Amino acid sequence: MPQRTAIVIGGGIGGLTAAVALDRRGWRVTVLERAAALEPVGAGIGLAPNAQRALDTVGVGDAVRAMASRQLTGEIRRPDGRLLARTDNAAAVRRYGGPVVIVHRADLIALLAGRLPGTAVRTGAPAALVDPGDPLRDDRPARVRVAGPDGEPEELTADLVVAADGIHSAVRRGLFPAHPAPRYAGFTAWRFVVSAADAAGLTAPDTAHETWGPGGVWGTLPLHDGRIYAYATAAVPPGGGRDGGDQRAELLRRFGGWHRPVPQLLAAADPAAVLRNDVYAAAAPPPAFHHGRVALLGDAVHPMTPNLGQGGCQAVEDAVVLAHEAARDTALAPALAAYTRQRLPRTMAVVRRSGRIGRLTTWRSRPACALRGALIAATARLAPDLALRGLDGIADWRPPTAP
Repeated sequence: MPQRTAIVIGGGIGGLTAAVALDRRGWRVTVLERAAALEPVGAGIGLAPNAQRALDTVGVGDAVRAMASRQLTGEIRRPDGRLLARTDNAAAVRRYGGPVVIVHRADLIALLAGRLPGTAVRTGAPAALVDPGDPLRDDRPARVRVAGPDGEPEELTADLVVAADGIHSAVRRGLFPAHPAPRYAGFTAWRFVVSAADAAGLTAPDTAHETWGPGGVWGTLPLHDGRIYAYATAAVPPGGGRDGGDQRAELLRRFGGWHRPVPQLLAAADPAAVLRNDVYAAAAPPPAFHHGRVALLGDAVHPMTPNLGQGGCQAVEDAVVLAHEAARDTALAPALAAYTRQRLPRTMAVVRRSGRIGRLTTWRSRPACALRGALIAATARLAPDLALRGLDGIADWRPPTAP
């Protein structure tokens, strides 16, 4: 049987995981990334046990776990520093079989790209789907147009196309033009990474915390190498970051009076390195996660709010399930149908659950925020693992193949 070919549109975490997983299944894979280099737009990413087990199937799970920080506890606080709830890594191990590991996206991208043949990734290669093909006809491959090295367009054919081209996926729009676009979730997110040595009087923390205030959230997460990943969200109209501007100044205005270490982290942040992105989530389940010879994965088909830390995790799950179903001796049409059957209901349930938590973070009024804090604190006293329960049925997922 001739070697089957796959084109992956998008060189992010989901696309690269799919490429590695398919390569290990015997596919000849080409990754087309529009950016000039595999330099991820992002900062940190949390990999829950479900994603770590998925990464085990492509040989990088242990390397990810080796990057786990010294973090021992996680907390939810108020802006004045008052503790509302606490959990720890031991609770996550008991509940899900392992802790959440926080890594820098660049480190994960490097791990995945290093598992691919040297010629598999083409950067500076914006691609467009020309024809999704027909998996029931050998003479109807999928066709993709891409800019060649000399700038002239060239057309590539493949047995399978994996669309991992992000929230505003052009492939998704082309395949399902009547499907509603992702909608604004009601808040914007900021992210940056600093060295603890650069934050005056601050050492790398052993505790991760998320602080909930009126219409906004701040999070601080330690990385394994002494750096600190910080993020924030605020309920603001979309589009506020399109003109650039000093995003650190905006964060100082909104969060500079919150408890330590928020002011110290903001003082250490490089204004040019603060990322701002409006948050979008799927407006409705798509008709399918595939069409023709094309499979959609990650943000391209199920964008979600970051409140459960599952956006990247679900993309990694997608990738290994797709590769499992598209085994060398499996017909493509039933493989893609099985992929949709497994992934659509699960990921859309995560979209809905994450969105519910996201809406809670946008509460602004003083009485509503006081009630929210009181409920979190009361529930934490009765159920110490409250901060983990949002991941029940998610973080305990296991891939369909053994590592």
